[in-house]
Amino acid sequence: MTTAISAKRDVLSVRDLTSAEMRGVVERAMVMKHEAAGQPLRGMRFALLFEKPSLRTKVSFQIGIEELGGYSTYMGPDEVGLGTREPASDVARVLSGYVDGIIARVFSHEALKELSEYASVPVINALSDWEHPCQTMADLLTIRERFGPLSGQKLAFIGDGNNVARSLCLGLPPLGVSFAIASPDGYELDRETVNAARASAANGAGVTMVTSPTEAVRDADVVYTDVWTSMGDEEETAQRRTAFQGYTVDEALLSKAKGDAVFMHDMPAHYGEEVAEGMLEHRQSLVYRQAHNRLHAQKALLELIYGNG
Repeated sequence: MTTAISAKRDVLSVRDLTSAEMRGVVERAMVMKHEAAGQPLRGMRFALLFEKPSLRTKVSFQIGIEELGGYSTYMGPDEVGLGTREPASDVARVLSGYVDGIIARVFSHEALKELSEYASVPVINALSDWEHPCQTMADLLTIRERFGPLSGQKLAFIGDGNNVARSLCLGLPPLGVSFAIASPDGYELDRETVNAARASAANGAGVTMVTSPTEAVRDADVVYTDVWTSMGDEEETAQRRTAFQGYTVDEALLSKAKGDAVFMHDMPAHYGEEVAEGMLEHRQSLVYRQAHNRLHAQKALLELIYGNG
């Protein structure tokens, strides 16, 4: 039988965490990065339910769960078949009898919500087409390490208003971190997300949508980009390459941000498209630290969900 927990706690969105919880996860992750974390997941079992291929997400969750005393079993695209081989509701009910948590990397956020509805154990969004909250928590940890307490910084996102951009837009302003995004017409973030971010902003944080990358990076502490074509949108690759001309982050664009600004990218990178060759190794790049911080941020998130026991 799976381990009973006092209350089922899902994290499908960064909005499922309060500002205090996000700060707590970041601060705890900083400690976990340098000290043994104990084993709050001792004896617990987790399903890694992945419809999409993965490097950072898969490895960081597998290692993190093991370091916290738990065990994970991985189910890749050929084994999942959400909505085709089996409905998500059946998958959720069956897995709930085997494991203590479901960590799902899916194409459709609607499938993720269905898993959450029918699972009796916590469901964590390891990426959907709508949000990527675990990436945002690692990003916050990276910004915290570089600039100190979270508040007063500005992050400029250059590119598609995709799942990564959405989680950053929703997650940063409540902590006092301003968010600006530059996207070509037709690829901007949805108005609902932007309005929600503005409504939750604290300590004077702003939320700005523009079309000019140069305008977005002005006074930015962090210049961030992601692929122009996300997994699942490959049929739009040629169209997007045309639409996003002028949105490549290179040294010239980074130089228009603050002098001590850093460069971030959630990876994988498509060199020659959203990022110029050499930028991940640039002296101002934190990209590899950002990738490594997935491990520590997710460990802290798991500890929050399952307690400090």
